[in-house]
Amino acid sequence: MRPIIGITAGFKNQENKFYLSEYYINAIEHAGGTPIILPAVMTGLIPQIYDMVDGIIFSGGSDVDPSFFGQNPLRGLGEITPNRDQFELFLAKKAIGGNKPVLGICRGMQVISIAAGGTIYQDISEITRQEHRQKAPKWYPYHEIKIEQESKVYGIIGRNRIKVNSFHHQAVKEPGSLLKASAWAEDGLIEAVESISEDGNIIGVQWHPECYWDREKSSIVLFENLVQKASEYKE
Repeated sequence: MRPIIGITAGFKNQENKFYLSEYYINAIEHAGGTPIILPAVMTGLIPQIYDMVDGIIFSGGSDVDPSFFGQNPLRGLGEITPNRDQFELFLAKKAIGGNKPVLGICRGMQVISIAAGGTIYQDISEITRQEHRQKAPKWYPYHEIKIEQESKVYGIIGRNRIKVNSFHHQAVKEPGSLLKASAWAEDGLIEAVESISEDGNIIGVQWHPECYWDREKSSIVLFENLVQKASEYKE
């Protein structure tokens, strides 16, 4: 039986609607998993939700409330979704303390890092001149990153340099405990984080592999790895 992969949903404040791009669903289906969408619910339900899934994707989306990493809002902070923040941070803490595989994408990587005690840049325009919000199709690899050769991400992708798409204005500053950086953009911004422990199953990437999983091998393998690890856990 296919492993169940829970994918966190975005939230539109003005419309009171949850949402998730079809890209995530298609990528998990193709990789061999059964995707289910996880809306932000009261935190008391998180243990049950965690028990229900075999792996988790923390998806991209809105900015994270800086109060969760000990800062006041700075100029450049975008729209925040407080209920989503609270739900995902509680779920991420549960996941960090567990053994199920996790993949964080863009905002999702930032959520995982904050849950681990790390911090993020509220707006990277103040610290870099490199463009990280591409004006190009979402499937188009926009800039190059370097991947640490002795890392889980390298072990999955099999290359130490790849080009990735890029749609973000926030970024991980400090990964937090139990996590380490494993890929960087040319300007030094962190592009991937992963578990420090050898048997850890947490990976976060700043780019959006779901947007071009069917065009680039380095993207689909991230989802295949998640599903494989979820299958192993399930067994």
